[in-house]
Amino acid sequence: MATAFAKEAQRVHRQARLSDQLIARATTAKPSTVRAWLAGRTTPTGARAERLVELAEIVDRLRRVVEPDYIPIWLMKPVEALGDEKPIELIARGEFVRVSRVIASLEEPGAA
Repeated sequence: MATAFAKEAQRVHRQARLSDQLIARATTAKPSTVRAWLAGRTTPTGARAERLVELAEIVDRLRRVVEPDYIPIWLMKPVEALGDEKPIELIARGEFVRVSRVIASLEEPGAA
């Protein structure tokens, strides 16, 4: 039976159309590990669970401002407001807040 964390991985995979490889990059897990989460055989723990929850929050907020099909592209694209770093790499390093601030400027243009 899948835990809440495994279910969150499944939800992010489904709603944002994120591949196992992209979820793996964000959580620093192996793609095979992510596939086990998606199948409900194992669950993320520790720092990987934390990165997954942060990724889920980013996905939820992005879904309000971009089309779901574009989310994987946005996560992998160098973003000028992030010093041309890729959001997925910042999430993997635990720099969720930097990515969150950029999304805030998309949610409320002119507010940031």
